[in-house]
Amino acid sequence: MATTTRRPPRTLDAIDRRVGILFGLFMLLLVGAVARAAYLGLFRARSLQVAATRQQVAIEPVPATRGMITDRSGVVLALSEAADEVVADPYLVIGHDQPAKVAAQIAPLLGLSATQTLAGLTAAHTGYKVLAYDVPAANATRIATMRIDGISLVPVEQRVYPRNTLAAQVLGWVGSNRPGLAETGRGGLEYLFNSALSGRAGVRRTVNDAVGQAIATRMTRPVVNGRTIQLTISAPLQAEVEQVLAGVGAEWHPKAATAIVINPDSSQILALANWPPVNANDIGATPIDDTEDYGVGFSYEPGSTFKAFTVSGALEDGLVTPQTAFDVPPYLDAYGHIVTDAESHGYETLTVGQILKYSSNIGAVLIGQRMGATNFSQWVTRFGFGRPTGVALPGEQQGVIRPLDRYDGVSMYNFPFGQGQAVTPMQMVAGYSAIADGGILRTPQIIESVGGAPVREPHGTRVISATVAAEVRDMLRGVLNDGGTASNAWIKGYDMAGKTGTAQIAVNGNYSSTEYVASFIGMVPASNPKLVIAVVVDQPQGEIYGGSVAAPAFQKIVGWAVPYFGIDPCPAPCPPTAYNPTASLSLP
Repeated sequence: MATTTRRPPRTLDAIDRRVGILFGLFMLLLVGAVARAAYLGLFRARSLQVAATRQQVAIEPVPATRGMITDRSGVVLALSEAADEVVADPYLVIGHDQPAKVAAQIAPLLGLSATQTLAGLTAAHTGYKVLAYDVPAANATRIATMRIDGISLVPVEQRVYPRNTLAAQVLGWVGSNRPGLAETGRGGLEYLFNSALSGRAGVRRTVNDAVGQAIATRMTRPVVNGRTIQLTISAPLQAEVEQVLAGVGAEWHPKAATAIVINPDSSQILALANWPPVNANDIGATPIDDTEDYGVGFSYEPGSTFKAFTVSGALEDGLVTPQTAFDVPPYLDAYGHIVTDAESHGYETLTVGQILKYSSNIGAVLIGQRMGATNFSQWVTRFGFGRPTGVALPGEQQGVIRPLDRYDGVSMYNFPFGQGQAVTPMQMVAGYSAIADGGILRTPQIIESVGGAPVREPHGTRVISATVAAEVRDMLRGVLNDGGTASNAWIKGYDMAGKTGTAQIAVNGNYSSTEYVASFIGMVPASNPKLVIAVVVDQPQGEIYGGSVAAPAFQKIVGWAVPYFGIDPCPAPCPPTAYNPTASLSLP
């Protein structure tokens, strides 16, 4: 007999409940997924798209090559070369069998000791350690061929100065806020023309596949490399002038020295040298004071070299002629301030020309007093003192010139012979160039071209007549003739003129009896100058006079420069009464 077994209702209810629960959970998950998808689609779409793009697309800067700096003939003075940063991953290197052996292998190529290199290779708590910056490409390539786990290279550029010390204070140097960043100019022309030299970095867009391999690359902004800066400086002359200053440093052990050579016809600077020397490739090892460009950054009392401007103003005002005679006493007493000449003498009569030749302080004061304070002050300003020359060099000082309303009873007893007011070597060179160039004062030029575009020659301003300029040059010839204060600086057969200067340095409000600035500024040929040369020596030891310290350096520079630039000796008699005014300077 067949029987039928019925499932208990309670068991069916339990199954139904389980199914319902599962279905409910599924629906909840489905609703959650839909809500999540809606949220991502509506509210996070943009950010997710960006994130996805970043995983597949890389936007990278492409650095520009820094422009070169060259001399007037194209000789390279500064350039950028390929280099590398050598980077270590200490986690990988520590796992290497012999990290000390690795350090010994690569240390010579990094320019480090094995101990320093090992410390970098085993540095704790980091996965990225730069072992060395600016490693030359050849050395970096040798390291790459070793295939050492944990060692990698990052391409960079290294600024190189092929001639090391040549014009180092003028060129300047580069650096960055943090290692690995693009270097910018930190001093000299590198700083002043940083924008032109740096150019503009490009931007590269790279699309990668799922495993990070590049599948498409394009430049979204092109690289604009830096422009070349061509200087007016002549590298061979610059090297010679620096060698002459090295001799001054070895013989007289000064605090510092500078020399400037300029072509007065164009106001182009052909050399600007400083001592002590600086190696531009190792600027970090240089005392900060030595990096100063003394040609524009040194303010000093010019002493007797300033007398040429006192005389120029008096001649232009018609107050004196070269033959005007003055009764010169042994000394002048200005309210207890005693003015004397370098050499003691009794009462004597000197012409204006002799006052320059023998460098009489008293005579210069008498000329200045004939001018009067108002006229004298105007001439000081007219020759450009008290303001920067405008030369394209950073750090140019303006000197310290007392305004007329601050003159006191002693002012006209020391200002006319270059005491009591401060100037810069560049201002003095500009002023003497005006005397050399027929009375036209111009801004000195050190930049020939930027990116191939020539810099316009300045027109200048007439400060004295051509006649007065010629009279002053003729009187300055006497300084190098027998009996003059720089007779030892004359080169036989050449028409030369110039002026010595020996100035006391003010210390704590009083003039020192041991610290002096010795200087000489001269020109050749005197009738139609093609070179103006200034030598300024700060605090020489063992000798103080411009005629003994600075004038011989001037002579050495002239002796090298005249054949190099094609300046012929003058015909007998020399100094001549007439010189070829159409002669031109041959600039290599």
